[in-house]
Amino acid sequence: MPVMDASVNGYGRRVLRVVISRRWLTALAVATLFAIACYFLGQWQWHRHEDKAARAARINSHYLASPIPLSRVLQGPGATLARADEWTLVTATGRYADRSLMLVRNRPNHGVFGYEVTVPLDLADGTSLLVDRGWIPNGRTAADPSPVPATPAGDITVTGWLRMGEPSFGRQMPMGQLASINIAEARAQTGAPLYGAYLIARDEAGTPGQQIVRPQALASPDTDEGPHLAYALQWWLASPVGLVMVFVGARREHREGSGSTLPSPASPSARALPSKVRKTRIWDEEDE
Repeated sequence: MPVMDASVNGYGRRVLRVVISRRWLTALAVATLFAIACYFLGQWQWHRHEDKAARAARINSHYLASPIPLSRVLQGPGATLARADEWTLVTATGRYADRSLMLVRNRPNHGVFGYEVTVPLDLADGTSLLVDRGWIPNGRTAADPSPVPATPAGDITVTGWLRMGEPSFGRQMPMGQLASINIAEARAQTGAPLYGAYLIARDEAGTPGQQIVRPQALASPDTDEGPHLAYALQWWLASPVGLVMVFVGARREHREGSGSTLPSPASPSARALPSKVRKTRIWDEEDE
């Protein structure tokens, strides 16, 4: 047993010398940083997956539902739309403020860029709801867009999906144009007491027999959750790879430096082997 203990202690000291060398400590530090980075990258992709999944769930639960009155979701101008109520299908009746029509620039629709046509809908109670009527293609220049279909006159009942206002891009736009559907900027241009959300029109109904020409309908919202869940799992599975490589490399270096793994004293390979006797060549007559 004392022989075995001494051999094990020697083996441990040799392994320790390999591990605490500057080269392997540096490699271990790099592998640890890589593992930490993989963990946080996985967390980032996981949160993106959660956001996309929650958005898809909201759209799927509201998009094809039966419409409800606007007042059941929003109460008066300035009221903010709860995230859980986004894409709720509602109806509202009023008159379009055609003189306050605004075009939202650089809006894609089925892969083509153009404008979205927004008009405030003045309601009977004196409030207004910004309505996105649809999309028109770009014109020859930014100052010369394509013709905009006539805004219907008279009382109009609009059915559509409520959306939260978009962030401001902070751009100075000419009168009658917006860089994004930002409620505060639209409110500043029109002076109307707009609700704190806007409506993407699905249907418009006027007086019986009234002909309504609408811009092109917007594409249906994308409910694809994307590859973020798979990316998160890939980052998390990759996090221990560097540490494993350091362990394997250090172990291999130790094995190569010590010749082989530690043998058991009881095994035949642990016994001293007689040195090979070199055969002495004898000069004889055959060599002549």
